[in-house]
Amino acid sequence: MMGLHFIHLFENDFYALFPELFLTCTTMLLLMFGVVWSTSKAQGYPILTHTVAWLCVWSLVCAFGLTIHSPFSVMVSFYNTFVIDELTFLLKAMVICSATAAMLMSMEYLKTSMLNIFEYSILILLSTISMLLLISSYDFISMYLAIEMQSLCFYVLAASKRHSEFSTEAGLKYFLLGAFSSGVLLFGCSLVYGYTGITNFEDIAKCLAGSALFQTHHSFLHLGMCLIMIGFLFKLTAAPFHFWAPDVYEGSPTSVTAFFAITPKIALLGVFLRLLLGSFYDLLFAWQYVLIFCSVCSLFIGAFGAMAQKKIKRLLVYSSIGHVGYLLIGICCGTVEGLQAVLLYLILYVFMTVNVFTIVLSCIDHSNTFRLKYIQDLGLLGQTHPVLAFTFSCTLFSMAGIPPLAGFCSKFYLFFAAMGSSLYGLALFGVLSSVVSCFYYIRLIKIMYFEQPSQLITYGAIDHEKAILLGITSTVIVFFFLCPHSLFLWTYKVAYMFLG
Repeated sequence: MMGLHFIHLFENDFYALFPELFLTCTTMLLLMFGVVWSTSKAQGYPILTHTVAWLCVWSLVCAFGLTIHSPFSVMVSFYNTFVIDELTFLLKAMVICSATAAMLMSMEYLKTSMLNIFEYSILILLSTISMLLLISSYDFISMYLAIEMQSLCFYVLAASKRHSEFSTEAGLKYFLLGAFSSGVLLFGCSLVYGYTGITNFEDIAKCLAGSALFQTHHSFLHLGMCLIMIGFLFKLTAAPFHFWAPDVYEGSPTSVTAFFAITPKIALLGVFLRLLLGSFYDLLFAWQYVLIFCSVCSLFIGAFGAMAQKKIKRLLVYSSIGHVGYLLIGICCGTVEGLQAVLLYLILYVFMTVNVFTIVLSCIDHSNTFRLKYIQDLGLLGQTHPVLAFTFSCTLFSMAGIPPLAGFCSKFYLFFAAMGSSLYGLALFGVLSSVVSCFYYIRLIKIMYFEQPSQLITYGAIDHEKAILLGITSTVIVFFFLCPHSLFLWTYKVAYMFLG
């Protein structure tokens, strides 16, 4: 009877988190299926990598349907531990879509790289569950537990290529430095709790809203808030806390690097926005200076660090650091327009990054012995694979902010929001950084069309999954300027509902 009463008490709460519960049950079933079936002597110990991957994709598709058909639009559940609102809806949909894209682009890679471990897809699902919970987190405890669950999956994924010393090194570095950043984050949460006695995000905002009670301890609150910010900036690969990213992203398998570069940023940025623009909004002028400094560092290091790179994955890592710098500009605004610019930029960044990593994973020769590793390997791609080279060129122009592509629209609106908040110097530095970044993006295009590679490579045909991803993302990147109104209105609605 007590159990039935407990279920009835939390019935609506379970409905609110039904996509997460569905994915959790599905993951457990797929794990048992893989363990039992792959160890079956009668079936010849089958390799289930492809089968489990497709089952995981369909599980994510079902979870997306459950998310967009949620019975609640706004709700706080499980004793103020999780929250459902317009922002969580948007970010959860993005996380599920980007995780699905990462699964689809990695299927052929797992086959050709002989990564015959069905647990790879299970770990992707588990990390997706943790990111969905992280987006809905409304308390320091639930937030930290979700981050740790996510990190544990990432450590294993980074070291999933067990026969590679680079992958093992990447997993070890990620574990050590990730544990350090989690410790900094937890220490910051403990300081805030120690001087407020509160762990709930909304209650912290109420305490800090015009209250003189904590003014005598404002330095400790600022220290705790700064430590929390450092923990998140570390995980977002924002400079000067980016030093771990190039080695970890390069050493990890390319499909894992693609997943790291796309999906985790959505969840981490979501809870970061909820903390800064919700809980610590009254300390705006305290955390704004920190974010301005990190934004300038990220833009500078992202632009100039990429110029010295010879490997394609390291160049994309520095490009990602630069994009984080642009996102921080929008957060610094602290306005509805700034939040809208962040959401718009994040959505288009996901499309561009999915496109780029799909192209990188598609560059494999007919014998499956050569993969794109160095920038010079792109030589004469315009002749050997003209369609792929043209698609890559459009995406690089978009990342550089060349009009009228999608990247230009997102940067233009971001700089417009910064100037509306009187951040003229930061907006000017962002424009100059975008001009500098054009150099290494256009350099890749020059190599593809005008430079000879060290050896002439004839790339094989692109599989259907990657072709679909390239078609969808390229269409959005090239033709977004024809009809941007729907996305503008949607992001404005989300930003207004959150801050207005």
